[in-house]
Amino acid sequence: MSGARTDHLLTRIAASVARDPALRHGRFVDTAAGRVHLTDSACGDDDRPCIVFTPDGPNVVAHYQRLVDLLAPHFRVVCFDMPGFGFSLPAPDYTHSLDHGARVVLAVLDQLQIERATLAFSCANGLYAIRAAQLAPARIASLMLTQTPALAAMQVWAYRMIPRPLRVPIAGQLITWLARRKLAQLWYRSALSAGADAGALQEIARRSFDAGGCFCLAGVVQGLLRETSLGTLPDTPCTLVWGNLDRSHRATPPESLRDCLPQAEIVQFGDCGHFPDLEQPERYALEIVSHMQKLTIHARVGS
Repeated sequence: MSGARTDHLLTRIAASVARDPALRHGRFVDTAAGRVHLTDSACGDDDRPCIVFTPDGPNVVAHYQRLVDLLAPHFRVVCFDMPGFGFSLPAPDYTHSLDHGARVVLAVLDQLQIERATLAFSCANGLYAIRAAQLAPARIASLMLTQTPALAAMQVWAYRMIPRPLRVPIAGQLITWLARRKLAQLWYRSALSAGADAGALQEIARRSFDAGGCFCLAGVVQGLLRETSLGTLPDTPCTLVWGNLDRSHRATPPESLRDCLPQAEIVQFGDCGHFPDLEQPERYALEIVSHMQKLTIHARVGS
């Protein structure tokens, strides 16, 4: 049995024995990678620029409500759980590869009839955003990434931070499923700055688990460690927001992202850990507005 099929079975078991399945509310769209859970602040509104978020697990769509509220008056804001996280249960052949992840992104845009969007993705999900822009450059207006280094730097991080048993197919999936609540607590502890209060983030994650939410950490690590290259994307506007107090990425150079995005502008949040978008949502929203304004100016100059 493959790791992908193991995740498929375990996530369905978790959903079927959920303590509080009523929490599994919201909208779902069907993709080849499984049903994807999402929220859409302005369904069908094509007049405003669209920004798409994906939570970095164990965060889920519910973690982003404050940020959605801040941005919704100005943009159409979509937030969806990648397959294997939150309430998006993965298909049995979903391997978390770059191509699989990118095609999920494009499938969500298709299902919501979004012609063009800015992808505001975090950590490993940012690599899927880059590949989506490579596969469909006309669909991706820009990238607003958070805590995303280059593929090689991300792989070095995974070998340093992820215990070896989690990197082994099937065994890693079983361990992650059995210890998902503990792993989530440990991840918040290492990802946030020393002394930071993770209580609010942990509570939302706990409620997600109570409702049968996924946290396929082993699957995504194994999928990205199998990749050999990502390639360059020199023409897509990109801003990278980096939290300097992220203890898990102390040895990760944010400048490594320029290996594939040489034009990336790097904005450092000196008082944030791994989740600048959630730790400082008001400040992060201002950075997004600035990014989108530059995008508009760039489009006018280009025309």
